[in-house]
Amino acid sequence: MNKTHSDPTVQPVPASVTEQVDAADITLSNPKRAVLSLGSNLGNRLETLQGAIDALEDTPGVRVKAVSPVYETEPWGVDPGSQPSYFNAVVLLKTTLPPASLLERAHAVEEAFHRVRDERWGARTIDVDIVAYADVVSDDPALTLPHPRAHERAFVLAPWHDVEPAAQLPGVGAVAELLGGVGREGVLPRADLELRLPE
Repeated sequence: MNKTHSDPTVQPVPASVTEQVDAADITLSNPKRAVLSLGSNLGNRLETLQGAIDALEDTPGVRVKAVSPVYETEPWGVDPGSQPSYFNAVVLLKTTLPPASLLERAHAVEEAFHRVRDERWGARTIDVDIVAYADVVSDDPALTLPHPRAHERAFVLAPWHDVEPAAQLPGVGAVAELLGGVGREGVLPRADLELRLPE
């Protein structure tokens, strides 16, 4: 049987319902702020980054609040020229998910884009890292917060600074100062590329 416009499964969601969901999301048990770093160096890198951002926005209890400019960077920890360059970006979230659940969702997004974990520093379709979650400082080996190497990675610090100039890396210091310390060598802004904030 052909679906008709009277079939509720094909009806657009009324704006009033969307507004109610957004209003509930704002008031849901004290949402926390989280910073995620995205990177891709296989396949259609820009399309994959945008797909990951959209998938995060589609997660119950997650709202993507800001998306950084795109940077092109050399791969970390490998011989020069041995891998394609990365496209990197940072997203700011508000979330009611606890850190462990947000990490599960990050891994699910990676799996959806066929991320393979064969080797450390290996090329990947998508890398989704939790850089910071509220002001949490934790040395839990399953999820160390903030990310243990974020303070030395310009490909995290530069886009984060762009989207949140006064940001602080919890327990470490101001992102602007950390970026000044590591410099921007090998981290190229791609003004010709753009990631969209999900609607």
